[in-house]
Amino acid sequence: MFEICLTNSEARKFILYKQGLLGDYRFSEKEGILDFIRQAGCIQFDPIDVCGKNAELVLQSRVKGFSKKMLYKLLYEDRKLLDYSDKNLSIIPIENWNYFEREREKHHIWEKSYDDIMQVHDKIVAAISERGTLCSSDLGISQKVDWYWSITKLSRAALEHMYFKGELAIHHKKDGIKYYDLIEKCIPANILNDPDPYPCDFDHRKWRVMKRIGSLGLLWNRASDAWLGIHGLKSNERNDIFSELLSEGLINPVSVENISHTLYCLTEDIRLVEYIKKNNCFKQRCEFIAHLDNMMWDRNLINDIFDFKYKWEIYTPQSERKYGYYILPVLYGDKIIGRIEPVYDRKNRKLNILNIWYESDTKLTKDMENSIMSTIKRFENFNIGQH
Repeated sequence: MFEICLTNSEARKFILYKQGLLGDYRFSEKEGILDFIRQAGCIQFDPIDVCGKNAELVLQSRVKGFSKKMLYKLLYEDRKLLDYSDKNLSIIPIENWNYFEREREKHHIWEKSYDDIMQVHDKIVAAISERGTLCSSDLGISQKVDWYWSITKLSRAALEHMYFKGELAIHHKKDGIKYYDLIEKCIPANILNDPDPYPCDFDHRKWRVMKRIGSLGLLWNRASDAWLGIHGLKSNERNDIFSELLSEGLINPVSVENISHTLYCLTEDIRLVEYIKKNNCFKQRCEFIAHLDNMMWDRNLINDIFDFKYKWEIYTPQSERKYGYYILPVLYGDKIIGRIEPVYDRKNRKLNILNIWYESDTKLTKDMENSIMSTIKRFENFNIGQH
């Protein structure tokens, strides 16, 4: 095995090309959504909707012709995708359901307010079996209990427990409200009954580490937010996992100009690295990048490779914010040239741009300005519901 050497520019281009963010669109329509999520392993879900939810923002920047309806259909009609935990709350390919059996098992053993939940468990199963899909308010259970996020209705806590345990699935959502159904009504039997492919904890975490490397394109063996959700992964075990992946030829070391730490890519992605090395010219494309976008999972890495410091300031007190509540990085070509603050006005069906901040080394050209304006219009159409 040889160490791949990349310039900073080549590393940027490789990450972006792998992500589907460089040059012409590599992903298109519903099949493109599936292709990207299968490649990425998961995309994070976040319910906040200022100008689109995080998962929608991730896909609109990569998938030609993307609409919110396409994602909804893949989740709740076609059932090719699934709401579940991976990197925190996520959207995953439905065929990955079996890989998370150990996570469901944890909820069999202990849960906050477990005794209270068990008292209404059978009642909820009977109600859904008899009446079909239900939300928390349909159950008529007013008691409050201590839950992970806050004090909440026992009905909500019980439904979420049964969801995390794998008894229920989110059948659909309406106006942000989750409606649940029995798991066997939402996941095909051949998937539901398949065994966990990695019953050994080490092998399971090894699979997830490999998926995270592939999701970003380049990643290092360091503490990172990219590992969030891989429960039980400690630094010593992570070192062992990287050693095994290297010895098995599944990952390859990469050195990047002016970065002291070794990075790694999937061995299967070496062909993309070689493609980038041979092709330096790509169509200049502008995209607005989601705050929890896969490529932003390790912001220290983004700072080192893209020379761009980014902090999501949504939880920062207003008086301490440098930029704003919901700020998206602006990608142009292979560089992050600034930040934009878009807010969608649902009443008037209009996208308002509150501010744009450009990086100090950004030199605006007419082509760049035109591309940004075109992206703003496309972003508005995406929020309105048009392609």
